[in-house]
Amino acid sequence: MNVIFQFMKRNYKVLLVVALLSVALWSFIPKEKSSDPEKDKLLIDLLTFVIEKGHYSPSAIDDTFSKGVYKDYLEALDPSKRFFLQSDIDEFAKYETKIDDLINNKELTFFDLTYSRLLQRMEESKAYYQEPLSKPFDYKKDESISTDYEKLPYAKSKNELKERWRLQVKLSTLSSLVEKQKLEEDKVKDKELAKKEAPKTYEQLEKETRESALKSLNDNFSFIKDLEREDWFSIYINAIASRFDPHTSYFAPNEKEKFDVSMSGKLEGIGARLQKENDFTKISELISGGPAWRGKQLEAGDLILKVAQAEGEAVDVVGMRLDDVVKKIKGPKGTLVKLTVKKPDGTIKVITITRDEVEIEETYVKSSVVNIDGNKYGVIYLPKFYIDFENKDARDAGKDVAQEVERLKAEGVQGIVMDVRDNGGGSLKTVVDIAGLFIEQGPIVQIKSAAGKKEVLYDRDAKVQWDGPLVVMINEFSASASEILAAAIQDYKRGVVVGSKQSYGKGTVQNVIDLNQFVRGSTYGDLGALKTTTQKFYRINGGSTQREGVKSDIVMPDKYAYLKMGEKDVENAMAWDKIDPADYKIWNKQSNFDLAIAQSKARLENNKQMQLIEDNAKWLDQRNNENVYSLQIDKFKAEQKALDEKNKKYKPITDYKNSLLFSSLPYENEKVKDDPVLKEKRDRWHESLSKDLYIEEALHILNDMKFGKQKDLSDKVVTKEKVVKS
Repeated sequence: MNVIFQFMKRNYKVLLVVALLSVALWSFIPKEKSSDPEKDKLLIDLLTFVIEKGHYSPSAIDDTFSKGVYKDYLEALDPSKRFFLQSDIDEFAKYETKIDDLINNKELTFFDLTYSRLLQRMEESKAYYQEPLSKPFDYKKDESISTDYEKLPYAKSKNELKERWRLQVKLSTLSSLVEKQKLEEDKVKDKELAKKEAPKTYEQLEKETRESALKSLNDNFSFIKDLEREDWFSIYINAIASRFDPHTSYFAPNEKEKFDVSMSGKLEGIGARLQKENDFTKISELISGGPAWRGKQLEAGDLILKVAQAEGEAVDVVGMRLDDVVKKIKGPKGTLVKLTVKKPDGTIKVITITRDEVEIEETYVKSSVVNIDGNKYGVIYLPKFYIDFENKDARDAGKDVAQEVERLKAEGVQGIVMDVRDNGGGSLKTVVDIAGLFIEQGPIVQIKSAAGKKEVLYDRDAKVQWDGPLVVMINEFSASASEILAAAIQDYKRGVVVGSKQSYGKGTVQNVIDLNQFVRGSTYGDLGALKTTTQKFYRINGGSTQREGVKSDIVMPDKYAYLKMGEKDVENAMAWDKIDPADYKIWNKQSNFDLAIAQSKARLENNKQMQLIEDNAKWLDQRNNENVYSLQIDKFKAEQKALDEKNKKYKPITDYKNSLLFSSLPYENEKVKDDPVLKEKRDRWHESLSKDLYIEEALHILNDMKFGKQKDLSDKVVTKEKVVKS
C-alpha cells in the first residue's frame, strides 16, 4: 500500500543531505569486522541517523519512544505468550524507559538479555508440548481455552506455562480430529470408497492427530533453531524503526532481495499475499489468475493453520514466522500444497492447491461492457497504479487507462465505472495522468516534505477524454494512490465515489534507501535497506487522507465494515492534518449529480440483500471478539455445527446473481480465441461481476446521472419528484 518509487527522483535533495551528513558516521565505523554485535551497533546507529535526518516527522527518541519499542518488541517475540514467564517480564521491565538511552549509547544490553532468555525458554518449552502429546487426550473433560492473547497475562510459573501449552496443543489436535472424523463419515456415505477402504477408528484418528501435531511442532522448533542472531536482531531493529510510523521498516539483506524479486512480476506458488496477524498467518489478497484464485476455495481473511506438501503430513504453522510459512507454501509449478485454514466465520477447511506460475498480467487494467435498461456502460478495473521507471515505452497505468477509455467510447458507452477496490497504490505519476482524463486542466494532489515545502501536481492538458457520467468505486483496502484518485474526483465533484464508509487512510510516502551507501570500507557485508516515510500528500481541498481516508458519497455495507483494518486502527500511525487548499474549479457539467446520490440512498435503504450484508458484517465483528473454545468434543462439534447453521443464513450473499451480462471489448475477444488462459480469466471476472451487488448499484447510479431517473432494485420507479418529497 505504498506510494514509493515515483518519489525517488523528487527526493534526491533529501537523500543528498542524508548522504552528506553521513560523513559524521565514518569516524566511528570500524574498518574491520570484530563481531556480529558490532555490526548490530552500526545498524542501530545508521537507522536512527538516517530516519532522524530523512523522515517526514521523526519521533523524539525519549522515554515514550522507549515504551513503544519495548511493547512492540516483546509482542513480536512472544505474541501468544507461550515462552516468557511473568518473572522474565519483571526483569525486562527495568529497560522499558531505557531503550532510548541504549540506542544513543550504542548498547545492546536489552537485546542480549531478551535474546538469550528467549532461546532458553524455547528450549524448555519443547517438553511442554511433547509430554501431553505422548498420550491420548481426554476430550470428554469439560475445559476450554481463550485465544485472546492480547488480554492473556504472562504465566506466573513453569507449571502454569506448561498447562497453557497443553490446552493449546489440545485445541490443535481436537480441531484436526473433528475434521478427520468428518472425512471418515463422508467415506462411509460413499459406498464405492467404503468398499476400497475401511473406516478408521476413533483411536486411530486420535493417535494420528497427536503424531501429526508432534511432528509439526518439532519441525517448527527445528526452523527456530536454524535462525541466527541477525534474524532475531532484525525483529528488534524493526521494533525501533516502526515506532517512527507503521510504514518505516528495515530490510535485512535477504528481505531486500525478496523485495526486489517481488518487483519482477513473476513467481511460482499459489498466488496469494500473506500477512502476520498476532500468532497467525492471514490471506490478505488473492492474485487474479493465480491457482488459489482459480480454485475458488481460498479467500482473503482466511487464517492458515497448517501446511502440507502433497501427501505429506501437515505442519502446524501457528506461531511460525511469516517467512517460514511462505517458504512452505511456495514451490515449483505443478506441485501440490494442502492448506488447513480457519474461515472468518470460524469453520475449518482443508484446501488443496496445485502451484503454478503467477503472472503480472493480472495487475494490468482491464475493462468490460454491460447493457442496462438498453444503455451501454463500461467498467474499468485497475488493481494497481503500475509503471516502469526504467523504460518509458513500457506499459503504465496512465497510458493503459486512457486506451481503455478510448475503446469504451468506441463502443458507445453512456457512463464509466472506475473500480479501484483493493488497489493498494503505486505510481503517483499515473494517478495524475488518470485523473486528468476526466477533468479539464487543474491540480490533482498536493505534496508536503519534511522541510514544509509544498508542491502541487497538476494535470496541464486541457483535453477531457471522458466528460460523461463517472463513478469511482473504493473499499477499505483502497489505499495511497487509489485515495488520491478518489479524492481528486470527489473534490472536483466530477464523479460519485461509492463503496465502504472510508478508504484505508494511508496519506504518506516512503522511499527505500540503501544503507550501504553510507559506509566506506565496511567488512560487514550487505547492511540491507531502510524504507522510511519522507512526505505526506494532501487533497486539493487541503485535507489529508491520512487516517481518515476518502469517505464515500454513497456508503454501501460490506462484510468487513466493523473490523479494525485501516490506518486509523494502527496505534502509531501519523496524525491527520490539513493545509491550504489548491486553486481549482468544481465540475459543473453533471446536472443530475445530487439526484443520483439521493436515488441511490433510497434504493439501498430498502435493499434486502444489502441489509443481509450489514447483518453479516455485525456477526463477523461479534465472532471476531469470541475467543473462547470448548475442548470438550461434543461441545466443540456443537459450536462448529452452530457456525455452519448460522452461515446458511448468509448463503444468499454468495449465491446472489444480478441479471446483467458483462462482455469483453472487441480487441480482447480476438485475443482470447488463441489464449484459453486469458479467456478463463475474463470469464471468471465477468462471472464475479454478475454476482457483484456493488457494481450493479454503481451502474444504476450511472444511469441516474445520465437520465435523471432509474428503476430501483425492486422495480419501483424512483423519480426526481419522489426524492424531493421524501
